Amino acid sequence: MSISKLILIALLAPIFINAQDNPTETEDFSDYSNYGDASGVKRFATQKVLNQTPTRIVSVGYEWQTAFEMPDVPLGGMLPALKDEYVKNVRGLRIQVNLPIISNDRFIWQIGAQYWGSRFSFEDQVSNSQVKALSSPGITTTGINTTIFKPLNEKNILIFQGSADLNGAYQRFDEISAKGVTYSATAIYGWKTSEKNIIGTGIARTYRAGRQMYVPVLLWNRTFSDKWGMELLLPARGHVRRNFSTSSMLQLGYELEGNQFHIPSGTAFLQRGELKPRILWDQKIAGFIWLQAQAGMRINWRFDMMKTYDGKDDADKYFITAIRNPFYFGLSLNFVSP
Repeated sequence: MSISKLILIALLAPIFINAQDNPTETEDFSDYSNYGDASGVKRFATQKVLNQTPTRIVSVGYEWQTAFEMPDVPLGGMLPALKDEYVKNVRGLRIQVNLPIISNDRFIWQIGAQYWGSRFSFEDQVSNSQVKALSSPGITTTGINTTIFKPLNEKNILIFQGSADLNGAYQRFDEISAKGVTYSATAIYGWKTSEKNIIGTGIARTYRAGRQMYVPVLLWNRTFSDKWGMELLLPARGHVRRNFSTSSMLQLGYELEGNQFHIPSGTAFLQRGELKPRILWDQKIAGFIWLQAQAGMRINWRFDMMKTYDGKDDADKYFITAIRNPFYFGLSLNFVSP
C-alpha cells in the first residue's frame, strides 16, 4: 500500500462527520512540562516564556464570516459570460487536538489532529459546478501533525513541526483522492536568553497562502512586563499581548491561513489564502477550561481556481476572483495545559 493511501485512510473518518456548519494548521508549540533540576544536574530550556498564552490541548470552535461579493465567476459550460455571485456568509466548525507522547525536561514530542470546515451560503443558485461545491458539500481540511521540542542545553533549542492535510470538497468516498493531500513542515533553531525571551529562526514549507511556498521563519516570544508581551511566528502570525491577570488576556495582531483544496467537480484545485487582522480575548472559565472570542476582518490573499496541483502560471487557471473582504467572528472552548 502506498504512503498516500495510508495517509488517506488515517484522514478519512472525520471528513464525513456532518460538520460543515479552518496551523492551522496549527503550529502551536505546546508546553507540557515545567520541571526544575536538582543542583549539579544539567539544566534544559523550557519552551514558554512568563505570562504566555495558555497552550491548547483540545479546542472546539466555530467561525462566521459576514456577507461579501465574489465577482467575475464564469457561468460554466460553453458560455463565456461572467457573473458576480453574492455570498451571504461562510461558516464552519474548527476542532484541534494536541496530545503529549513524550514529555520531560530533555525532550517533548506531541501528536495532533485538526478539522477545519467552510460552507459558503450563496444568495442565488450558482451554475458554475466548481463554485457550487463550496456550498454543497463545502470544503474541509482534515489533518494530522507532530511537533518536537528539543532543548540542547539551558539556552539552545530545536523545534520541528510537520503536518499532512486532506483538503477538498468531498461528498462521497469514491471522490477522495491523493490530489487533496498537502504536506507542511517547519524547522527552527533558537535561543532562550531568559525566562522572558525566546528567539529563533528557520525555514517552513507551507500552504497558508493557498499555494506551496518555502519561506524563512522568525519565532520570537517576549514578555516585557507583567502586563505586556508579544508572540510572533512570522510570517504565519504575530500578536501583541496585554495580560490583565493570570486568567484574562487580550491580543492584537494577525494570522495568515489557507490551503489548497481539491474540487472533484471539474477536477480543479482551489488555492485559498486569507490574511486576518484580529483582536482576541482569552478568559479562564474554570480549572483548565478557557474561552476565546475573536473578531476581525478576512482579507483575501488568494482565491484562484486552478487546473493543476500547485499550478502557478496563468495557463493553469480556470479563473480567479478578487473576493471582497468581510468581517468575521469566532468563538472557541479550550482545554489547556497546566
